[in-house]
Amino acid sequence: METRARWTLVSLLFVGGMISYLDRAALSITAPLISKELNLDPAQLGIVFSSFFVGYALFCFVGGYSADRWGPKVVLSVSMLVWSLFCGLTAATVGIVSLLLVRVIFGMGEGPFCANINKLVSNWYPRDQQASALGLANSGQSIGAAIAGPVVGFLALATSWRASFVIIGAAGVLWVVAWLWLAKERPSTPIVEPEQSRVRDAALSDESAEPAPLSTYLLRPAILATAFAFFGYAYILYFFLSWFPSYLTMAHHLSIQKMSIVSVIPWAVGVTGLVAGGYACDWLVRKTGRAIFSRKIVLITSLGAGAICIGVTGTVTELTSAVTLMAVAVFFMYASFNTYFAIVLDTVEKRRVGAVGGFVHFIANLAGIVAPALTGFLVQWSGNFKSAFVLTGIIAALGALFVAVFVRAPKAELQLQPELA
Repeated sequence: METRARWTLVSLLFVGGMISYLDRAALSITAPLISKELNLDPAQLGIVFSSFFVGYALFCFVGGYSADRWGPKVVLSVSMLVWSLFCGLTAATVGIVSLLLVRVIFGMGEGPFCANINKLVSNWYPRDQQASALGLANSGQSIGAAIAGPVVGFLALATSWRASFVIIGAAGVLWVVAWLWLAKERPSTPIVEPEQSRVRDAALSDESAEPAPLSTYLLRPAILATAFAFFGYAYILYFFLSWFPSYLTMAHHLSIQKMSIVSVIPWAVGVTGLVAGGYACDWLVRKTGRAIFSRKIVLITSLGAGAICIGVTGTVTELTSAVTLMAVAVFFMYASFNTYFAIVLDTVEKRRVGAVGGFVHFIANLAGIVAPALTGFLVQWSGNFKSAFVLTGIIAALGALFVAVFVRAPKAELQLQPELA
């Protein structure tokens, strides 16, 4: 019974993530149409792309804190409803001011989503299955981004760009109905943890005592380094999510129809990276018994490889080479995704997982404010995308370096290693 409930939960989160990225990527796909109708230049368009993340980044933390306080089922219900309504309201915008306002509130609605997935996985899965569960639950996001091109592109051309936002916003409202009907906060019986995890959890917290102050976790070097590495991941993601469709039309002169198809390729490859990274993490944990060591191996290797690929992309001029390099970069970027939240789950007691995960996600999503706007100004200034690609690669590489230097296993895990060897 609990197994069925787990699969139901992961399936709902998978579909919710698919809707979230379909909604979020819709603006990038329709950007050539919107910028023409509303007379937006590249710098203004970059600011519009970034405005979503002003609300989103802040509510990553607010949503995580709320999950600890009121539970993820309630928080996700409100979150999805708000972002779906404001996705639809994008159709009512008439200029840059109204578009900015709608995008900020839209972002506030989506902000809690990932931190609440983290909380639910913590409630439902033992530690040696958590990265795999995160990979499956979050893989819907990259599928949503992959299908955004053909789906939103078709809707915008068949009806109008305004109608496309109303249609995809309605899908989120339907998800809320299914979520309220089918989702459960936590299993009816406690999950069974592996022996090493039970010892580690006992060292991390005493359930009868008050949890450690939140600031204790937020100021840890390992948490701060993980947050900065996640910023590097997010810089790649939001540079790509916001500007890759415009890069295809501006630098390679593709039509909306062709761009909508070509933009699918990196996202489709990214799905396999996201799932593979989660399974690789959990496989290494089971082989070594060293959770943090395993997360670091996958994170550093994947984020570092993604940084190299995206930096090189800026130096090529041929379309096939650029799309191939971006696809490889997105594969490795997504392979690292589960490790950031997995490190939080491995080092933070359950009563603080939501808030700490939300904080890490908040720091990461500041990249959503910086990357689209800064890319817009770089393109406006230089007349090309080369410097934007190189800068993105450098930031991601620094994130991998920070994790290599500052993330260390908790004492409880270090004490277990002789027994597990």
